[in-house]
Amino acid sequence: MVREKIISQEELGPEDERFNSALRPESLDACIGMDDLLEKLQISITAARQRNEPMEHVLLHGPPGLGKTTLAYVIANEMGSAIRVSSGPALTRPSDLIGIMTNLESRDVLFIDEIHRLSPAVEEYIYPAMEDYKVDFIVDSGMHSRTINLPLKPFTLIGATTRSGMLSPPLRTRFGITHHLEFWTPDDLLKRCRMSADMLDLKYEEPALSMLADRARGTPRIANRLLRRCRDYAQVKGDGHLTVGSVEAALDLEGIDQLGLDELDRSFLRRIIEIYKGGPVGIEAVAATLGEETDTLVDVVEPFLLQNGLLARTRRGRMVTAKAYEHLNVSDIPPQTEAGLFDQQ
Repeated sequence: MVREKIISQEELGPEDERFNSALRPESLDACIGMDDLLEKLQISITAARQRNEPMEHVLLHGPPGLGKTTLAYVIANEMGSAIRVSSGPALTRPSDLIGIMTNLESRDVLFIDEIHRLSPAVEEYIYPAMEDYKVDFIVDSGMHSRTINLPLKPFTLIGATTRSGMLSPPLRTRFGITHHLEFWTPDDLLKRCRMSADMLDLKYEEPALSMLADRARGTPRIANRLLRRCRDYAQVKGDGHLTVGSVEAALDLEGIDQLGLDELDRSFLRRIIEIYKGGPVGIEAVAATLGEETDTLVDVVEPFLLQNGLLARTRRGRMVTAKAYEHLNVSDIPPQTEAGLFDQQ
């Protein structure tokens, strides 16, 4: 199981679950950012409702915490349909998937998170279900075996993944709408922070929320998580009012620096610098050195570091950039790093 630092679902308590659910918008108009995707979804939803048909199947991919699950709920609400939620690792047998699909009503939404982790045996049953709304399965064996054709009601499959490259081509091509979710801009994160603070009846200074948005790694889930930590700090250490000073102190206590990096991010970069002379080094070697799962580093740590030019992927492995040396206040920069001689792919 991939562990998400800062934003791990396992770390969320009952209050956090209620908070996250309450923050989810119910319509596309209430969604923030992603204008190009929202326009495509609005057109597809409107056309499907006019024809009284299910919407096209949707594949959303990108780093965790950017709103893939939220969009699935919004689409179901816009369609006036129910949503059934599952995940790739939970669907271990074909019967698990068949049981869910046979209970779907017309135009319902089936949301499968981590869809890239579906087993090949389960994935084979999705193909005819997505295209022809039917499932063929074999009962008994040998000379007594027979095939049963089970019709399904028309539905929409929404898949979410952080590893789009691990999806098989037959599955990927069956999605009518495919979109990569990017990290949010600071302006969009600031809008999200304002919305969350207003829902909490939290008094704040605008620069304080701007600081929080700038350090949220471009991820709304992290922005909400850090807002709760800053609220707690302001309540205990101050008068409950979010000021620049209280937010900065709370984020320092959480180990969040000016770029939004936490201790795992900095440890990741420092290990490459101190042990592997800045790289190149394979991700498996870095994971073993840190004692972390490779999937955690690839899915959670690396995307933000790559996006901000702190890390480079080369044919020979990962390399720390000069910008990372400067951010970590490390002066001994290798010549190849200082010259920026990266053979990037």
